[in-house]
Amino acid sequence: MNALPYVPDLETIDPSLDLHAEIARLRVKRKAVVLAHYYQEPEIQDLADFVGDSLQLSQAAAKTDAEVIVFCGVHFMAETAKILSPSKTVVIPDLDAGCSLADRCPAEAFAEWLKQYPGHEVVSYINCSAGVKALSTVICTSSNAVRVVESLPAEKPIVFAPDRHLGKWVMAQTGRNMVLWPGFCIVHEQFTAKRVAVLRAQYPDAKLIVHPECDATVSRMADFVGSTAAMLKFVAERPERQFIVGTEAGILHQMQKARPDAELIPIPADSGCNCSLCPYMKLNSIEKLYLCLRDLKPEITLDESTRLQALKPLERMLSLG
Repeated sequence: MNALPYVPDLETIDPSLDLHAEIARLRVKRKAVVLAHYYQEPEIQDLADFVGDSLQLSQAAAKTDAEVIVFCGVHFMAETAKILSPSKTVVIPDLDAGCSLADRCPAEAFAEWLKQYPGHEVVSYINCSAGVKALSTVICTSSNAVRVVESLPAEKPIVFAPDRHLGKWVMAQTGRNMVLWPGFCIVHEQFTAKRVAVLRAQYPDAKLIVHPECDATVSRMADFVGSTAAMLKFVAERPERQFIVGTEAGILHQMQKARPDAELIPIPADSGCNCSLCPYMKLNSIEKLYLCLRDLKPEITLDESTRLQALKPLERMLSLG
């Protein structure tokens, strides 16, 4: 009989505890490194040893002598950390912290779909499961996707997964035709040209910066398209004082730190809901981070054959520099 999955029990936390102090104590006791993606709550970002994009965080953790990696992000990110650091214990505050991109591209369905495209190189965005990575030729990130696609022979047909918007943006930059898995991010999908047009009229001097996971109608309007790290760098280095930001609103915390003088205007979702906040990212909390360090659960595990198969396309990407 399979064991029931670990579920954080917040009622086991002593309400008199100073959670910040306890996290600091347990981090030392467990020889742990705490990672936080840019989309995490500001309180978690401020407690982390490293804050950044998913691959950057996994690489940083792999270089440490930590025995435990606590990944405050989503499931596929913690899997990537395990792929790169198999000897370290990898835990995540909430196992239900998934990803609309990764979850909509299950490995079994992807493998069946790929049978339609024999002879194709498979380029998979890092926002996918270890199982999908294991089926891929090479992995890419939003910052290097163009370079990765351009590294492939011009005569080779390409499948790109799982984000159709990133795939279309790469096609526009490279001129390469690709078969796209029809996935999307539920946050970036909500940003529309109509909403952007309204904001540009309200803030005519603002620079519009968006993530390439946005729809092409939004990306074409932007002054800058780039990864979260690239967007943060853009805000930090530009002289303008206003920026309209098209990505998950968690990045605004680091942007405001880098530019306290700047006005940051998040693009609202066209549905009227507060969908610029990723519900999966926000499942992690300071209480769950404490429990994660206390109990070393929930732990991310991968069978070794899958890990090794997933490592190959990651290493191919990293070899490109």
